[in-house]
Amino acid sequence: MRATGAAKAPKPAVRLHSTRASEIDCEIQRIENQIARRAYQLFQARACEHGLDWEDWFRAESELLRPTSVAISESKARISVRVNVVGFEAAEVKVSVEPTRVTVLGAKQKAARCDHPDQTFRVIELPARVNPEAAAIVFESGVVKLELFKANGSTPN
Repeated sequence: MRATGAAKAPKPAVRLHSTRASEIDCEIQRIENQIARRAYQLFQARACEHGLDWEDWFRAESELLRPTSVAISESKARISVRVNVVGFEAAEVKVSVEPTRVTVLGAKQKAARCDHPDQTFRVIELPARVNPEAAAIVFESGVVKLELFKANGSTPN
């Protein structure tokens, strides 16, 4: 029996740095505007029938953003967050850590011809306040892994 090809070795983990929220605000606004425009097009396609605005918004999101799944676990001193961003490379992902939330943005650098949207966007509300400066962020095999250390008085606002 012939081997069809060597198995690819997994890429090593890449350490990511947190991006300040103010630095990604324009990108977030651009994505939200794209979603709003598409939702409005869907509204118009239904002869401007009212009452289905959330359905239009969610359909627009599903057309424009790749889905992401999130897993969160919490211990007494820290919060672990895993965000599945399969299809993106480390250089295509930005992560912002704030005291009460994490924002993950992904945008393909090369316009690949495929059926998948070329961007993703997710805001994750945290169950407790964290210290953003102490965040450890790693990208490995299409997953953003965050280890967040709780701040003193760890209840969110």
